[in-house]
Amino acid sequence: MSQSVNRQRSPTLDAQVEAFLERHRDAWQDLNVPEVDGRTLHDLIVKRGYTRALEIGTSTGHSGVWMAWALSKTGGRLTTLESDPGRRETALANFQEAGVAEYVDARLGDAHVLARALAGPFDFVFSDADKEWYANYLQMVWPKVTVGGCFTAHNVSMGQPGMADFLGALERVRDAQTTIDTSSEAGLSISFKASGHS
Repeated sequence: MSQSVNRQRSPTLDAQVEAFLERHRDAWQDLNVPEVDGRTLHDLIVKRGYTRALEIGTSTGHSGVWMAWALSKTGGRLTTLESDPGRRETALANFQEAGVAEYVDARLGDAHVLARALAGPFDFVFSDADKEWYANYLQMVWPKVTVGGCFTAHNVSMGQPGMADFLGALERVRDAQTTIDTSSEAGLSISFKASGHS
């Protein structure tokens, strides 16, 4: 895929994405986020004008479509990481069908390695991979998040293994201002990076 973003949005892109999301409304399984969380991610990116986004855990692309749609409006690009070849292939097809493929750099590999290797910087991060590694992803990626940027994580209210460690790690990050989105049944943590030192 090209590393540059086409700044000229198709005037029909919004309709194409909306139609795609409507067609697939009840079909998302395989570790994807629900619509309410996808919409929250989209709105955060658009409202704050974020352009350099990272997703840890593509699955088959539901959250990625929402984020890439938002990034098409801000002139940005999503880098998304997935370790399962089948899920990645499905995600690539979904990005293409939704019309947002040019705004996505979908990488196949172990996020434990890829997230550490990525140089950044990022102004938006969404973590939705192996929950017991959330605290590690935070440690790896937070230094690459710009001041004013945002680190979000899914399923934080479900009591899954590793989540207490992650939430504890968030509390210890001195330049993070964290809230938990209560509109998300699974729990979506939203941490903005303030000026200061972690």
